[in-house]
Amino acid sequence: MPSLYTFTDYASDWPQKFRQEVDRLQALIGAELIVIHHIGSTSVPGLAAKPIIDLLPVVHDIQHIDGYTVKFQEIGYKSWGEYGLPGRRFFTKDQDGYRTHNVHIYQTGNPEIDRHLAFCAYLKHHEPARQAYANLKRKTYARHPADIDAYNDGKDAWIKEIEPFALAWYRERVSPQKP
Repeated sequence: MPSLYTFTDYASDWPQKFRQEVDRLQALIGAELIVIHHIGSTSVPGLAAKPIIDLLPVVHDIQHIDGYTVKFQEIGYKSWGEYGLPGRRFFTKDQDGYRTHNVHIYQTGNPEIDRHLAFCAYLKHHEPARQAYANLKRKTYARHPADIDAYNDGKDAWIKEIEPFALAWYRERVSPQKP
């Protein structure tokens, strides 16, 4: 059974909740960790969202993360393995039946990292896209307040339409082509 979920306006404490979890994950993963990014809608100021903090740790070797599964479980996470995305390790934390955190771990160099970072950065810098996405999310939640899978499916086509633009925009800024 999937977790219960809610939807809310942007909350100013989401960055703090991210930083608190970063501290826990840094202590858990240690030297294997390179960096942890805040991704997902809670990372975009002003964007309404499910109040779930998405973290994207980048590690040296993804295979080593399998040895940390018990440690993740000890701090309240459930392990899902790759969960449909090769090269990822996915962990979730729930409280009182509601999802509070998603951790998407990738090995450095995995192209999925840029995909996640690009989408969030694009929404932060493009108000019309952020508003369109917020409106879609609100409508989708209103239609599916008790079905998180239908909610996610309702956003999928829009996300896939925006992702190529977001990636191109992001790559232009992060690693501009030299003439």
